Amino acid sequence: MSLVRRALPEDAPEVLRLRQVMIDSVSGGGDAGTWHEESLPTLRARLADPDGTFAAFVVDHPERPGALAALAVGTAEYRIGRETNPHGVVGFVFSVATDPGTRRRGYARACMDGLLDWFRVRGARQIQLTASADARPLYEALGFEPKPDPLMELRL
Repeated sequence: MSLVRRALPEDAPEVLRLRQVMIDSVSGGGDAGTWHEESLPTLRARLADPDGTFAAFVVDHPERPGALAALAVGTAEYRIGRETNPHGVVGFVFSVATDPGTRRRGYARACMDGLLDWFRVRGARQIQLTASADARPLYEALGFEPKPDPLMELRL
């Protein structure tokens, strides 16, 4: 039996906790108090939709029942096709995290393998992510290659 499973609506608080672990490791922390509470209903609804464009793959914490050890989260989006991706399905990985007490056990890689399989089933031909320096070796081992970053952002 695989360690990895698709996250369920009842996993939402733990998914948010591990997302905060990821955010803290990249940006040094933030206020989890209000945004976690506000995010829970939407996250639960997304996790409840097995055919949706959002998925989270998790590993249960081996020592703490009800807690998660790791997760990988992503979305599959349609963009107009092109030569290298005629169907236009693009995957985006945006949250990969491991509980600090369970690192170096292969859990994040296992979650990523589950997420990548999910992308394949949906016909994604390209998967994008932004990587921290610490996570870069994992993504390179999975076959990700660095690309120039023309990313711009507008917050509404």
